[in-house]
Amino acid sequence: MLTDWGFPDFDDHEGVHLFSDRESGLSAVIAIHSTKLGPAAGGVRFWHYADSAAAITDALRLSRGMSYKNAMANLPLGGGKGVVLAPEPGAVITTAQLEAFGRAVESLSGRYVTAEDVGMSEERMKVVATQTRHVSGLPVADGGAGGDPGPVTAMGVYLGVKAAAKRGLGVDGMKGVHVAIQGVGSVGGGLARLLAKDGARLTLADVNLDRAKALAAELGAEVVATDAILGLDADIVSPNALGAILTEQSIAALKTKIVAGGANNQLATRADGKRLQERGILYAPDYVINAGGIINVGLEYLGQGDMAEVQARVAKIPERLIEVWDEADRTGDPQSDVADRIAQRLIGRG
Repeated sequence: MLTDWGFPDFDDHEGVHLFSDRESGLSAVIAIHSTKLGPAAGGVRFWHYADSAAAITDALRLSRGMSYKNAMANLPLGGGKGVVLAPEPGAVITTAQLEAFGRAVESLSGRYVTAEDVGMSEERMKVVATQTRHVSGLPVADGGAGGDPGPVTAMGVYLGVKAAAKRGLGVDGMKGVHVAIQGVGSVGGGLARLLAKDGARLTLADVNLDRAKALAAELGAEVVATDAILGLDADIVSPNALGAILTEQSIAALKTKIVAGGANNQLATRADGKRLQERGILYAPDYVINAGGIINVGLEYLGQGDMAEVQARVAKIPERLIEVWDEADRTGDPQSDVADRIAQRLIGRG
């Protein structure tokens, strides 16, 4: 008898691995959702969770998202995710913990390939790589695939936002289009700079208020509080921070025609995709629009192509979004459900 093991987000995962290293203090989860298309690829994040169950849930949701993301990006990779538990907010991961995580990855014998995510960096991934070769997102020579996935993710999100603006607003350019960006780190900040060049009107929010203010001063943007950004009266709302922010309550408060951003797992529940549809809001499924980073580090790990190849594949993100939107229009199903259905077919679970 199949069971969810007490975790509703358990989705027939091939493996959920819990690691503890007493000497370094490492506590980590590696979830492998599917290896149907290839090794389970997905980054590792260092984050503080309320409890271990919340960390496992995040790993389950993120690894499933990586299966779908890699499949929709036409990569020969499955889906996995690593989570390293931070003891408190603002904690810094140690070299010993990075090495211990590398050994944990190595123990899975190539079934999981790790890379940079929230709370990690190229330098930290270099430490992980001292213990395992199953790591990507490492510094590379000019023109090579790989390195920091953030800027490439931002480019893909930018292309997706423009496609969404054309679809949902009927515009061919971003000049004067009001975009509310939640989170201005590597991805959100990169997106903001690209949109500013196009003449978009920007409103920014970030938990790091100083960072938001500095970017706003650079780009001539406005800043609002993080709890106000989703309900802003804007043409496009672009979530680029953490996930599960589209809830029954936040969707009811949306004053936008489009939601398109780089954050993973934006929908708190599957039902929230239906709620967006009922509000008439065009949704760019997160794992489709934010695939640029995994395309970059995935091709690095696979040794398939250079940055020109990465850019060519990222340029196809709008095509996949249009495929999802077209099928949703034909079937009347929520755009999020359609994207899931396409991805499930690709990994043999449809």
